[in-house]
Amino acid sequence: MSILSIIVLGIGATIFMDIWALIQQRLFGIPPLNYALVGRWIYCLTEGKLMHRSIIQTPKKPKEKALGWALHYLIGVMFVVGHVSIFGQAWLSNPSLTPALFTSTLTLILPFFIMQPCFGFGIAASRTPTPWRARVLSLMAHTSYGLGLFLCALLFKNSQL
Repeated sequence: MSILSIIVLGIGATIFMDIWALIQQRLFGIPPLNYALVGRWIYCLTEGKLMHRSIIQTPKKPKEKALGWALHYLIGVMFVVGHVSIFGQAWLSNPSLTPALFTSTLTLILPFFIMQPCFGFGIAASRTPTPWRARVLSLMAHTSYGLGLFLCALLFKNSQL
């Protein structure tokens, strides 16, 4: 599989995740993730600040939203690199849902154990007002990524790109 193919799968799976976020927002009033916070965090990392009491209270940075969205898609592509490293060309030739959902569950490690604690939200959102709601929403978002990965791999296989 080419690098371009991996990029296409990663972007496709991430788009699927974003479509799910829009559906949640329209049907249930659940606000989408704020990727500007990711951009803000990366800017702060370049200034030597890893941990925040609350990144929401940290002053905004220029173009943090654009950076956050770019990183969101880059991370989506990198997760496909990991997925292909684990499951290989065999999965790409014959995609199945279970490995894609396994990968999407693994992707929860990044927000639960790295980003949320660094943002000041605690491990697995433990310092948020409704930790279990935040966890379930994260699980749903990442599951939608896995479903998107599977569906994009099927489309990719059937299109013979």
